[in-house]
Amino acid sequence: MNIREAALADWEGIWPIFREIARLGETYAYPTDIDEEQAQWEWMTYPRKTFVFEEKGSILGTYFIKTNNAGPGDHVCNCGYMVSSQARGRGLASSMCEHSQELATKLGYKAMQFNFVAATNEGAVRLWGNLGFETVGRLPQAFNHPSLGYVDALVMYKWL
Repeated sequence: MNIREAALADWEGIWPIFREIARLGETYAYPTDIDEEQAQWEWMTYPRKTFVFEEKGSILGTYFIKTNNAGPGDHVCNCGYMVSSQARGRGLASSMCEHSQELATKLGYKAMQFNFVAATNEGAVRLWGNLGFETVGRLPQAFNHPSLGYVDALVMYKWL
């Protein structure tokens, strides 16, 4: 198992993971019909860095890190993580989050913030809590879940 910085050629392995998660519409606020070009920009171009979790030549997970806000808020980063449905439950998200926190401090960030965690994403909420993130805000009915309707979104934060 290896976490490494993604190259543009890795998009071929990232896109199926991204597409599957976006189309479900249960955890990320991306359009469920996002096209590949826009998805690539969102995940590979816009962030400061993107990484892949690779095992035996296959990409099983990915994450990005970017500055959350400019100017006086540029000491806080934001990350997003995706794991292939075939690899869930194996600790990949935990490993990528720990990796991203180490990287964040190397890049000079002082804190990490998750801006929009669907409260119904119980696995992520539990994992981020176990990794030291606190829920610092609740946005009532801000996330339109495809089967549950409007649910709360959480803002989670950790000083690094």
